[in-house]
This record gives sequence, C-alpha cells and structure tokens, in this order.
Amino acid sequence: MDFPVTFQIFGKTILAHPVFETLGIFIGMRFYFYLKRKSKEKLSFNTSAAVLIGATAGALIGSKLIGNLENPYVFFNDFNFKRFWTNNTIVGGLAFGLIGVELAKKIVGHKESTGDLIVYPLILAMIIGRIGCFLTGIHEETYGLPTDSIFGMYLGDEYLRHPVALYEIAFLLLLWIVLKTIENKKRHSSGFIFQLFMLSYFSFRFLLDFIKPKIDIIGNLGTIQLVCISVIIYYFFKLRKTKFVTSL
Repeated sequence: MDFPVTFQIFGKTILAHPVFETLGIFIGMRFYFYLKRKSKEKLSFNTSAAVLIGATAGALIGSKLIGNLENPYVFFNDFNFKRFWTNNTIVGGLAFGLIGVELAKKIVGHKESTGDLIVYPLILAMIIGRIGCFLTGIHEETYGLPTDSIFGMYLGDEYLRHPVALYEIAFLLLLWIVLKTIENKKRHSSGFIFQLFMLSYFSFRFLLDFIKPKIDIIGNLGTIQLVCISVIIYYFFKLRKTKFVTSL
C-alpha cells in the first residue's frame, strides 16, 4: 500500500483523514439518533438541546485548543489561524465536550447522567476516523515512532513505525465488547458505561502517546498526556461513587 491514500473530490486531492473523519461523524450521529429513538429514557427538548449544544461547542473548542497546544512553542510564537483551525485531537474534544455538557446540564437543572447512549456511536465514529489516520501515514501527525518490533510498518518514509491508529482501532473494538458485556448485566447505575469508557480510553491514550512523536511539557509528558491524567483522576473518583445493583 502506498501512503498517503488520497481521494479526488470536486477536482481536488483530499487526504484520507478528513474524509474518514467526516464519514465517522456522520455515521456516528446517525447511529446515536437510531439508539435515541429506541431508548426508553426520554429527555425534554430543552435538556436535549442544551446537552447537544454544550457537547458540540466544548468538543469543537477543546479539540482545536489541545491539538494546537501539543506544540505550544509554535502556537504562542507563530500563531496561524489556518493551522489553528486544522489542528485537532479527539482527546481535547472528549475532555472539553464533557465540560460543555456538564455546564449545559447545570444551566437547565438536569442532574441525571446523559452519557451512556453516546458511548457506542462515539466508538464507531472514532474507529472510522482512525482508519483515515492510518491511511494518511506520516502526512499528518497521527503516526507512531520508529520501531524494530514485529508490528512495525512502512507508513510513507524509510522507517518501520508503530501503526498507532491500528492499535487504537483494536483497543476500541475490544472496549466495545467489554462495555457491552458489562451493560448487558444491568447491575450499574445510569452513566457508568460512559464513565468507564472515558476512564479506559484516556488511560489507553496516556500510554499510547509514549510511542508517538510529541513535545515534552512536564518531564517526558506531552500536552495530551497531561489532559489524560486530569480526566483519569476525575473519573477515578467519580467511579468510586457509582452505585451498583445487587442481585441474587
């Protein structure tokens, strides 16, 4: 396979990453609305609208802010709006989307968790997006460090590299199976599946970024890893308060 994989759209050459990212968002949203129609838990229009606006605004701001802060020296010393708009990361989107939803829920006075329904559409969208990351090779900063392991692949230069996008796809597929198994037991309170998803994914990303190119901010930790630590701590204490249903 030759990297990067590109598509001809309206006479322009487009990398695979934005194509699959857009496709992932579209399919993920359609899957979410399908699950929402089947769900027995119905939210009021005001609550649904507030959650959607909060999640969208938070994810948009966070994905681009954290994406640009991966290299803060370039961000602060040579700011470029086009570069700011095109740089993004799912870690920032998830973290700030969470903040946006929590703020929106406080505004409308909704106290119950609203996250479980979005988990599987999120995983699906992320898997599709990571296919695009893999097909783009080294032409966007979503590749791994050089490696001598059996997993190494040529992604567009002379080095065998960790195919981190494939690692993430495998992890997300396994996480889907594990979460679905836990969900089917129906022994947890509302919101537990989303909390477990966030804790699991951010823990995985914290470890994965050690084999990805990054700018060290504190010690040998990059910006994304620092965000991951914050979210991990938040959900560690949140999960400790989770109530489980006991059955005989």
